[in-house]
Amino acid sequence: MLTHLRPAITLTLGFTLLTGLAYPLAITGAAQALFPTQANGSFIEKDGAVIGSALIAQSFTNPGYLHPRPSASSYGATPSGASNLGPTNASLIASVAERRAAYTAENGTDAPIDAVTTSASGLDPDISPENAADQAARVATARKADPAAVQALIEKQIKAPLFGLYGEPVINVLQTNLALDAAFPLAK
Repeated sequence: MLTHLRPAITLTLGFTLLTGLAYPLAITGAAQALFPTQANGSFIEKDGAVIGSALIAQSFTNPGYLHPRPSASSYGATPSGASNLGPTNASLIASVAERRAAYTAENGTDAPIDAVTTSASGLDPDISPENAADQAARVATARKADPAAVQALIEKQIKAPLFGLYGEPVINVLQTNLALDAAFPLAK
């Protein structure tokens, strides 16, 4: 019996140390060495205080700011995830219709798809250039700024697809809102 038990215990301990300790430490070390900003949360600071992350969306409701995609998790990082409702689900259809009506009322344009649907994580920090452009007039009015100047600032924030091939052009909501604050401060 001991001849069978010893290899089993040895293998269990060995693989526990390898996969539970050595591998996570190696991956964490590699991430810190190769991608330190992303590995540490891509935090954005303003006046010495962390105000958000470039990788995780947060809610903006003030009319002077670009608004992010809707979130099924209320922008919470711990319970992140999609609603898992199918395309024919009555609740999803009603939610999308409600968001579309609210977007149209707020911005005076028909809503692009990313303005009415949640992302898979519910934490997508980016919106489409079309979504941002549709919000520009509202933002300019709230900031008492020239709409063309706000639109130009938004266009400067467009990030091209990775290597020009992978993905779609996007705009990071938090970084663009910070650029808007710097260029056209909101009245207090």
